[in-house]
Amino acid sequence: MNTTSTLPALFVSHGSPMIALEPGAAGAFLRRLGPAIDATFGRPRAIVAISAHTAARSHVLLAGARHQAIYDFGGFDPRLSTLRYDAPGHPALAADVATRLQAAGIDVHRVDRGGLDHGIWTALRYVYPEADVPVLPLAFDPARSPAEQFALGAALAPLRDDGVLVLGTGSITHNLRRVFASGLRAPMEQPEIPESAAFRDWFVANSRAHDWDALFDYRRRAPHAVDMHPTDEHLLPWFVAAGAGGRDATPHRLHTSVTFGSLGMDAYAFGAEAGRLDDALVASARSTMAT
Repeated sequence: MNTTSTLPALFVSHGSPMIALEPGAAGAFLRRLGPAIDATFGRPRAIVAISAHTAARSHVLLAGARHQAIYDFGGFDPRLSTLRYDAPGHPALAADVATRLQAAGIDVHRVDRGGLDHGIWTALRYVYPEADVPVLPLAFDPARSPAEQFALGAALAPLRDDGVLVLGTGSITHNLRRVFASGLRAPMEQPEIPESAAFRDWFVANSRAHDWDALFDYRRRAPHAVDMHPTDEHLLPWFVAAGAGGRDATPHRLHTSVTFGSLGMDAYAFGAEAGRLDDALVASARSTMAT
């Protein structure tokens, strides 16, 4: 269990619910992610999860003592509804997070209920398959701007010094009209469309350049932004995680892949510690290939 090391903040792309049955390259990366975190920093004592699929008009902490997987989707393979992810909650951490957010002038409510939307459990079932790390979902307000989401993350940043993993989950590109133009059973492996590649390249370049003004204004400045994100709830958790990492540290793209030709599965780490995690994952990938 982590007691001393500061953790990086993370953003992972969960894509569609089918990642739970068809892990692909992103699932293979997520399987390496948990062991790399544990080996480099120690096991997180808890995870504060901000997901594209847990949203509200104001911030809400799901402070239940236990969580189960929520099947918040329809039309997909029925086997998905047989998968479980029963994880402990963390009511005491909810009280701490609420105090921190209120001190930063951010409105927040607590409810004594549990539940993990598919953006959380489909990722965590690969990262921590034993479901033994407590999870505290934080519903965010998708009507707020990227800069406001960044400020939310900044208020969560001190948690990283206390062994808490701040995890945003969404998708780096997310246009379901394009993704499922050929139906819900379309093949995952398709050539990436140029619009998706251009957007993802712009995003990583501006991240490395610390051009936060451009990133906050991505819908106007990034190529094909509205095409890749007709609505931006799947990208906004990226800004929360980035805010938890801070303005000065260089974001590290830990993983890059695409499913269905346009559903970007990129993952990022934020904070001064991001490079250490990146190095650990590179070493893990090399070790896997060697065997």
